[in-house]
Amino acid sequence: MDLQDQLKNLFPDHEFTEKEKEVKPDIWLQDAPLLCKYEKRKGKPITIIDGYTGATADFKKLAKEIKTKLSVGGSFKEDTIIIQGDYRDKIMDILQSKGFKVKRVGG
Repeated sequence: MDLQDQLKNLFPDHEFTEKEKEVKPDIWLQDAPLLCKYEKRKGKPITIIDGYTGATADFKKLAKEIKTKLSVGGSFKEDTIIIQGDYRDKIMDILQSKGFKVKRVGG
């Protein structure tokens, strides 16, 4: 039960306006596409997400969410997200479902 349902139970006569129903994203969405790259470092495949122009805290939050959804390791360094393994397709699906534009770079 989310907050909206709890409020409806507490105040059944209240009419919710469109502004109250609107859900805002928890991270900043940009107009330019994020770049999703594939590289090999020390013989192991990695996926790099680059090109975010928003706050660093939002990008770190996005990195943590991607790592937990995919159950993989990774890090956040120098305004890039580094994910262990080749997960470009899955990462692009996750980012597009959140409302980001994503551009696949390489291979």
